[in-house]
Amino acid sequence: MQMARPSAPGSHAPMLHTLELPPFVDPLPIPQVLRPTLRNGRRFASLTMQESHVKVHRDVPPTRMWTYGPGPIAPIIEARSGEPLDIEWINHLPTKHFLPIDHSMHGCGKDVPDVRAIVHLHGAKTRSQDDGYPEDWYVPGKSRVSHYPMDQEAATLWFHDHAMGINRLNSYAGLFGMLLIRDKVEDSLHLPSGKYEIPLIFFDRDFTADGQLYYATSGDPEHPWIPEFSADGLLVNGKIRPYLEVEPRLYRFRTLNVANSRFYRLSLSDNSPITQIGTDQGFLAAPVQLQSFTLAPAERADILIDFSHAAGKTLHLSNGGIDLMQFRVAAHATQPTTFSIPKTIRPIHRTPESSSILTRTITLHDYQDQYEHSMLMLLNRKRWHEPTTEKPKLNTTEIWEFVNLTEDTHPMHLHLVRFQILDRRTFDTADYLQKKQLRYVGDSTPPDPNEMGWKDIVQCPSGMVTRIIVHFEGFPGKYLYHCHILEHEANDMMRPFEVIA
Repeated sequence: MQMARPSAPGSHAPMLHTLELPPFVDPLPIPQVLRPTLRNGRRFASLTMQESHVKVHRDVPPTRMWTYGPGPIAPIIEARSGEPLDIEWINHLPTKHFLPIDHSMHGCGKDVPDVRAIVHLHGAKTRSQDDGYPEDWYVPGKSRVSHYPMDQEAATLWFHDHAMGINRLNSYAGLFGMLLIRDKVEDSLHLPSGKYEIPLIFFDRDFTADGQLYYATSGDPEHPWIPEFSADGLLVNGKIRPYLEVEPRLYRFRTLNVANSRFYRLSLSDNSPITQIGTDQGFLAAPVQLQSFTLAPAERADILIDFSHAAGKTLHLSNGGIDLMQFRVAAHATQPTTFSIPKTIRPIHRTPESSSILTRTITLHDYQDQYEHSMLMLLNRKRWHEPTTEKPKLNTTEIWEFVNLTEDTHPMHLHLVRFQILDRRTFDTADYLQKKQLRYVGDSTPPDPNEMGWKDIVQCPSGMVTRIIVHFEGFPGKYLYHCHILEHEANDMMRPFEVIA
């Protein structure tokens, strides 16, 4: 039976309370695999942005969403390292948005179309013109072919909308999907594959009682932006609290957090171990055994779970005490397993600090905007449209230190590049605000073992300086860095950088 909760602020519609819905009544959807074909001698794939109506739960009416393809989750694109790929992104969306646009925000004026889109392949090393620059959006009825060299190691990438000012709404509507790059190293590891390798894409949504998406606002129709968004409904692969039938054997899960603002802290209900073998930009040097792990928005973790100890039982994957999904473990495996957890994976050489030619300090701020009703989120106190100040040289290495003066943890993302985390260190924020001087009040802390691989997202905790070391390789051109809490990014925690030859 469908449960409703009181109307949301600014809304006359009763709201759905998803935690009162019967859990584990829907099987986990497994996205289709889209393998590129050859067209004129080039590897090619095509995806269409379109409006879909999908069932998020057995007892909830179909929900209007915008997706890459007709299903609730976009197909998984499979690519190979060293095999360039062209993808045509077709915009077949309606011309009117169904979520509340804040026209007062930069790039969202009423002089631009309400519906516009541009795809960013997150984690891809690609040319600027194919990166999904926020101002390169296009409207329904148009399409764009982007070229991806795939000159990078096996990794879990993902794609999402990046249109200036409204990507928080377009992503919330459903415009995201996963792309897997494979290579010979991965082939040699004999990891779980086929039906034993499963994507898990996490996000949260609010729904009205009739099953439609609801995105909260400030209550001010002229400035509806809100600083963060945390919803009632917790979904995995497009279903509210689904179940998955598994065998008592080793499985590989490619986990991805596509939520606008929510962080997930994931663990198994019986406290059995989770083995992490990879992060954003590919494999770790060796497996790391964990009781739990945290995914910030846009982060990925490549994990292994061995269900052999739980034959005939049920387990749950939980987020802070709330069960996200159920594993129903069969009594017996259908065939002998040939998969195992590798002892080592691939060498990762730590980038020496001495290789850096420059250290850049990036401050993270929030403060009241000119309307005095909401917060601005800025990097180095600068807005998106101000002149570019970060201009690294191609094929050089820099240290970037993020000085977090806010009360939030910000997941910072750099386009084009991968990087390594150096350390984190607490500092006196009041002293910095008054004197503009860094006074450390604790020792530096190295990254956790499961952060020791190549990354493109780094969690920057409140009151800490988080340092990364970046080698700017690939291509010259204009790119961007930003907080991946989408509400922050939209207002204006996003800045351009330019790689110069």
